[in-house]
Amino acid sequence: MGTSPSLVSPSAVSAGGAAHFSMASSARVLGKLLLGPGAIIAQGAVIRSVAGSVRLGAGAAVLENASVIGTPEHPAQVGERAVLGHRSIVIGAEVGPLCEVGNGAILMPGARVGARCFVGEGTLIPAGMVVPDESVVVGRPGQVLRRANAEDLERLRTLRGGSLVLPGQPLTAFSARDRAEDAPMGQLYTFRDKHPLVHPMATLFSTAEVMGDVVIGPGSIIGPGVKIVGDSHGQVRIGAGVQVLSNTVLHLLPDNALVLEDGVIIGPGCMVHGCHVGAGTVVEPGAILCDGSRLGRGCLVGAGSLVKQRTIFPDGARVDGFPATQTGTLPAPPPPPRWALRSEDLPGLRRVS
Repeated sequence: MGTSPSLVSPSAVSAGGAAHFSMASSARVLGKLLLGPGAIIAQGAVIRSVAGSVRLGAGAAVLENASVIGTPEHPAQVGERAVLGHRSIVIGAEVGPLCEVGNGAILMPGARVGARCFVGEGTLIPAGMVVPDESVVVGRPGQVLRRANAEDLERLRTLRGGSLVLPGQPLTAFSARDRAEDAPMGQLYTFRDKHPLVHPMATLFSTAEVMGDVVIGPGSIIGPGVKIVGDSHGQVRIGAGVQVLSNTVLHLLPDNALVLEDGVIIGPGCMVHGCHVGAGTVVEPGAILCDGSRLGRGCLVGAGSLVKQRTIFPDGARVDGFPATQTGTLPAPPPPPRWALRSEDLPGLRRVS
């Protein structure tokens, strides 16, 4: 599809009026996106726009394996000529024009980053945080380190081809779907005589890959770019109604097991190693769960948290930090967050048989 193995033209993916932008063949857009000329959606990037709630300005770039999710309550906006780095995550947040968002950074709902800002690699911008124009922000949670100086802005000018002029171009609509023809049987791989078992009522996006000793239960959703790797001497068991969202990786060490009980929701960009996650637990975007850790039922793991090896948390724990500690106890299991997928988001997606 298209003339390049990595990028396809807008017309090749039914742009619906949008023109002059680049979208990689391995990128995925779910819903209607508004974008300007010169925008780039790179390899493995995933954009989910509920009711047209994601906007990419002219010349904006969503780089490899980044995730952007917008909802009507928390739209996502990336300003003109802003760049979202590799594996960065923007959930219902606003990024101003000419920003540099570092690799692996996480922006949570309601966060606002002003124009010409520098967000450091791995930085977490919490929900509702407002970052002034021309700020340098680092840390988990993010802190404004200082105001951008003349050297920073000159480096930004160099990165933008010698000019910081904004094109001021209008946005047009683009729609695409995860298509059955991309991978008619799903991307399931045998490893050492172990083949994944996926329930007929589970949904597997075409760019998800599942290998080895993996069982996925009914009603579960394995999102775009997800990698589930059961190539060790242990099992990966995913219960019913589980969501594993965009560009998350599940893996385990030898002689271990990875279990996600019923109703678990794993946010975009997480790293989940051989751990046990109790039913109804929500793991927010960009979190890391290490081997041998255990989360009880109905827990909430904060965005960007690191649950260390062999750490155990009880039912209903609110877990946060790097490394993570229990910061509270929930009175009831956490509800599905707005960035989770809903049944109405799925019409037209194939199911794996």
